[in-house]
Amino acid sequence: MNIIHRLNIEDVNFKQQLNQLLRWEPVSDANIVTRVEEIIGDVRRNGDTALLALTQRFDRFQATSAAKLEISNEQCRDALKALNPSLRDALKVAAARIRHYAENQKLQSWSYQESNGTVLGQKITPLARVGIYVPGGKAAYSSTVLMNAIPAKVAEVPEIIMVSPTPDGQVNSTVLAAAAVAGVDRVFTVGGAQAIAALAYGTETIPPVDKIVGPGNAYVATAKRQVFGKVGIDMIAGPSEILIFADANIPADWIATDMFAQAEHDEDAQAILISTDGNYLDAVENSIQKLLKGRPRREMIEASLKKRGALIQVNTVDEAIELINRIAPEHLELAVENASEVSTKIKHAGAIFIGNYSAEVFGDYCAGPNHVLPTSGTARFSSPLGVYDFQKRSSLIQCSPAGANELAKTAATLARAEGLIAHAESAEVRSSSNN
Repeated sequence: MNIIHRLNIEDVNFKQQLNQLLRWEPVSDANIVTRVEEIIGDVRRNGDTALLALTQRFDRFQATSAAKLEISNEQCRDALKALNPSLRDALKVAAARIRHYAENQKLQSWSYQESNGTVLGQKITPLARVGIYVPGGKAAYSSTVLMNAIPAKVAEVPEIIMVSPTPDGQVNSTVLAAAAVAGVDRVFTVGGAQAIAALAYGTETIPPVDKIVGPGNAYVATAKRQVFGKVGIDMIAGPSEILIFADANIPADWIATDMFAQAEHDEDAQAILISTDGNYLDAVENSIQKLLKGRPRREMIEASLKKRGALIQVNTVDEAIELINRIAPEHLELAVENASEVSTKIKHAGAIFIGNYSAEVFGDYCAGPNHVLPTSGTARFSSPLGVYDFQKRSSLIQCSPAGANELAKTAATLARAEGLIAHAESAEVRSSSNN
């Protein structure tokens, strides 16, 4: 039985097959939507009381007061000190690379002066307070902490609040260590929709933030969507995905492993390989069958590949590029000859990994660019998380008398055309003919 879909661009029903594979409807469960509405309403009305009850109910973690839900900075620093030295060093190396990359994204204020003395420009300021959601429990998502907190720090956000669930009271020391490395200001052991509600509206203990970032399950994603407008959010992310364009110049085993790296996330994760070489697709399929045996998380990988994975044959490089831009993948690996040249023709992708040695996993952890990326085709209109997501832009207008006189004529004419007489008069009183 085939473990992965095989498609050919020449197939009569190729578009329908591809659309079926790509289809993903995030946050569509009506029962989840209703339940999240109830949770958010409860937290808005009852603050810490609701937060404590919901944390006990969903995470089986009982605290005598909301203050007990907070983990001190000292505890985070102690967790960092207690880490295995190699892991501690890896966190610090990754953090330094992420920080260095982020520094290059920082927006700067600017202005210019017109000949009549009017000054126009743009003022850049950081958000005042940001909330970061980090999945918790047995899994360690230290990379999520680094990728979300460090750009905010580089943007000079004064306060970063991190929330992370602790099912059965189990605190993940690596996550706490990452919070210390990234410079997170406050950490709370709450999760789910209730954590998102607390960040959006505030409670007696958790202060309200201006923006919420970070991944989570369907309840978290639904909650982020429902509080959007009250606060900003990064995105509603779908399952992780990779699209690889490869030829026989890279070992088939390498590509099979790259596909496994995405498929092991969950059964909805997507791994797709495109090639102009049918024999190479056969080789990769054989590698998948061979390397799956005895592999950790085999069941998850197999479920993902069977459900949403694909090996796609095209006739030309141009067809591959057109298909890539149609899919607009979260992660794109270009493991082909002239990969750099091919990359110049890619219009839609969250992150592009160029050449045989640029494994997507480097982007997940330590290359430097952010691993929070647009999924499900949204790379057509959105970008990776970056420093700019934690900065605001304010327009600056400083008119000189001569500049006001000049602008008054244009503004008044346009205002009267729209029937807004007070607008016109507001401009005209600043005209030199009225002074």
